[in-house]
Amino acid sequence: MSDSISVGANRTAPASPAAPAADAPDPRRWWGLVVIALAQLMVVLDATIVNIALPSAQTALGMSDANRQWVITSYTLAFGGLLLLGGRVADLVGRKRTFIIGLIGFALASALGGAAQSSGMLFGARALQGVFGALLAPSALSLMTTTFTDPRERGKAFGIYGALAGAGGAVGLLLGGVLTSYLNWRWCLYVNIPIAIVAVIGAVILLHDRAGHKDIKLDVPGVILGCGGLVAIVYGFSEAEPRGWGDSMVVSLLAGGAVLLLAFVFWQTRAKSPLLPLRILKDRNRAGCFLTMGLATIGMFGLFLFMTYYLQGILGYSPVRTGLAFLPMSVAIIIGSTQISARLLPKVPARALMVPGMVLAAGGLLILTQLGVDSSYVSHVLPAELILGLGMGLTFMPVFSTATSGIRPQDAGVTSAMVNTSQQVGGSLGTALLNTIATSATGSYIATHMTDPSKKDQVVAAGIVHGYTHAIWYAVGAMLLAGVCAAVLVNAKPQAARH
Repeated sequence: MSDSISVGANRTAPASPAAPAADAPDPRRWWGLVVIALAQLMVVLDATIVNIALPSAQTALGMSDANRQWVITSYTLAFGGLLLLGGRVADLVGRKRTFIIGLIGFALASALGGAAQSSGMLFGARALQGVFGALLAPSALSLMTTTFTDPRERGKAFGIYGALAGAGGAVGLLLGGVLTSYLNWRWCLYVNIPIAIVAVIGAVILLHDRAGHKDIKLDVPGVILGCGGLVAIVYGFSEAEPRGWGDSMVVSLLAGGAVLLLAFVFWQTRAKSPLLPLRILKDRNRAGCFLTMGLATIGMFGLFLFMTYYLQGILGYSPVRTGLAFLPMSVAIIIGSTQISARLLPKVPARALMVPGMVLAAGGLLILTQLGVDSSYVSHVLPAELILGLGMGLTFMPVFSTATSGIRPQDAGVTSAMVNTSQQVGGSLGTALLNTIATSATGSYIATHMTDPSKKDQVVAAGIVHGYTHAIWYAVGAMLLAGVCAAVLVNAKPQAARH
């Protein structure tokens, strides 16, 4: 157990009869992990579960093509922009309390979205999901951090957590396909309600937490600058696809977001109780983990978008078959995270897993750069998924564990929020960036090759695939850059050697 966590534990009041002794592990901690894992899965899969249901929702609510993106964007904007605030709230009022509030709010927002009778009502519900997800995700990870401190147990627990973080997006696509095909699109939102109910009951019974740190004050200027900057940048990238990178609104949002974030960093050096204590970023291992996570998810979430449209639009798969096609990648992520990383992390340095993981992931994406209109799932897509999934599994688990290791108890929430922020912002930026690159490449290809009007359909299909493969090259570069960040910045010793 790290010194900082030990000191924090010794300062707490005597445990209540229902709680475990301060110096003894909670005998029900693995059941508590199930509760935390359920909540994490719900938050992660909700970023993708509505993707496959979106065409049905658009028809049912009469959304325009220009507005349909807000079903995704309203969630990612609220979630990515408010994560740091959610992490600080968890530190202030207590992680368990914040966790339960986040679960209840997420369930209510999901019910509102499932019952939506207009596009505006659905957009608002998705934004509310993002708000409560921003409370839920950092409190879940910080509960993990303070519950599992033994190196071997920590490895197993974070292996499971990392597997969910990596596989949750693919699970969302599968679940979205099944629910849309056999029920209707509304169940892609309603499904969160029973998950949240089970998680709330489990949290009340199984999870324990120290009281909040009353010495922490909410940094209001930091909230405005930091959250405003993140929202502006995520919004700018999301608008770049329909409007173009040169659009004045896009440029203003990106430039304004950058200015706000610079002002945020400046303010954090002077605030008495900063929203993001810069000592967290000064640690090279945490900084390396944040960068690795952000760059890795740029490639991964962009891939989900392309492969969904490739499988359905080019290969003619149904929503259910599309979801099933992602399942091998989820299995590979779970194997890489729980059976390889979790077993090796106590014995080897984190970067010995992260660097090979990113190289493997880049190799998997490299296979997809060779896709054609007539490529088969078995020969091209399946091998790429397995290699990519294994690489992501090797990487995600040590990222989560290393980034949250040895932190002061009063910083657990905000550090956990930074890991989630890296993942969410990376995914949002990757989807917008790679989609814009793909769309531009497709337009150029069609304009160049459309010489025979009788072959229009073939040229359009070839142009779409060309756009995907062109953009995937950039995803390969993002994965390799993530590997470089891990190699250069992450120098943490094996976890067993630190205890």
